[in-house]
Amino acid sequence: MDRRQRKTREAIFGAFVELLSEKNFGQITVGEIIERADVGRATFYAHFETKDYLLKELCEELFCHIFDSASNQNTAHRHIFDCNAPDSVFLHLFQHLKNNDNNISRLLSCPNNELFLQYFKSNLLQLIKNQSPLFDSEKSSRLPESFWINHIASTFVETVRWWIDNGMKESPETVTGYFFSVV
Repeated sequence: MDRRQRKTREAIFGAFVELLSEKNFGQITVGEIIERADVGRATFYAHFETKDYLLKELCEELFCHIFDSASNQNTAHRHIFDCNAPDSVFLHLFQHLKNNDNNISRLLSCPNNELFLQYFKSNLLQLIKNQSPLFDSEKSSRLPESFWINHIASTFVETVRWWIDNGMKESPETVTGYFFSVV
């Protein structure tokens, strides 16, 4: 992706994130996004097929950032998330949620959050596969690997929901501890 394309993509992400801070995902239109990003409709659709695809890309950007920081890759890829990554990828996710980076917690707590949660969980499954040694000692030999990974991902998503629903009072470190305690 050349610099011009990257800037356009960042402008669209930025406009989308600003709109998410003002209203729920379902109330946002592509017209509002392109107006705020100051790009044409054709330009928007050259980068994102739909508003749902834009949301999916936002999720993938988060996980790309997490994967890159977990593997200490120093890539030329520029993330919309910036931080000092801790050792635990799960703590890293909770920190982004606590900081509400790019309005992630708003997406998770909005009434029509199922699409975001679906994208979140599908990316989380891959993250957990990559982090599976952390959970090997807890896994029963009777469980299929795919069931175990799905269970861990579901537990993480429900931990996030619980945390958000209860006002995110606990620190990311505490919630990470809760998550590891129940898996």
